[in-house]
Amino acid sequence: MSEVLVLVDHVDGAVRKSTLELLTAARRLGEPSAVVVGAPGTSAKIRESLAGHGAAKVYVVESDTATDLLVTPQVDALALLAERTSPAAVLVSATAEGKEIAGRVALRTGSGWLVDVDDIAADGVATQSVFGGAYVVKSKVTTGTPVITVRPGAIDAEAAEGAATEEAVEVPVAEASKPVRVTGREPVVAGDRPELSEASVVVSGGRGVGSADSFSVVEELADALGGAVGASRAAVDSGYYPGQFQVGQTGKTVSPQLYVALGISGAIQHRAGMQTSKTIVAVNKDPEAPIFEIADFGVVGDLFTVAPQLSQEVAKRRG
Repeated sequence: MSEVLVLVDHVDGAVRKSTLELLTAARRLGEPSAVVVGAPGTSAKIRESLAGHGAAKVYVVESDTATDLLVTPQVDALALLAERTSPAAVLVSATAEGKEIAGRVALRTGSGWLVDVDDIAADGVATQSVFGGAYVVKSKVTTGTPVITVRPGAIDAEAAEGAATEEAVEVPVAEASKPVRVTGREPVVAGDRPELSEASVVVSGGRGVGSADSFSVVEELADALGGAVGASRAAVDSGYYPGQFQVGQTGKTVSPQLYVALGISGAIQHRAGMQTSKTIVAVNKDPEAPIFEIADFGVVGDLFTVAPQLSQEVAKRRG
């Protein structure tokens, strides 16, 4: 059985949920091999989590410079391992950084690259939403080693036992990459809420929220549901909420179990970033709003009346 290389996305000694989803997808294609790029000691902290989701092997690419160089260490590691192991595929999370890494790996290895994949079949055929979600297509790489970026949340992570046998890999650092260094890091201030692309519940607000102060109604419902807060591009452009929480074609892609859209009309650019959510609930005063076309449950009404009632009801049932 061919190996499938999975780039591990990790932060503060923990594996991101999107990586566990990739390991699940990898088992359909072959034998999952996790690739850990980081500072010395990183793999020891996350090996158990990788083993619990089916990683048969863990390639350990650790060095003191791994976190100081921008994306190059991950690209170098994946390209080297792709050449050595001839894997069935290389899987990377479809984050902004993941897409850059995958694109460079595809170019380096002369391979085809599939972007923003929603699902992968055992024969390597991928499902994608294209043109802002207007069409769903089936795609397959026919040149080189398939390099595939998968949307976080698109595939459910499933536990499975894996040996997670470690193998240290030394990757030479190219001189050309050394000038591009990370000179500082500033943590994102997100409070106690889950990270947007990792959350199982997302409550987003749009232009209909009306102001930055009024966005508290979105936050209150998100907190009642234990979810993350998102915003449409219109809300971000209007200054209602920070850009790091933007959901859509030019923001983050989410696929939670529950997505609640408050005051969001449902322009195709926004739908492209959330329409793979498992259950979509929309609240909008306009009965003709496009968001109702993809919503599982729709409420035509004032979000400032509906959302607080929903928050109270959720709190009552949880209490």
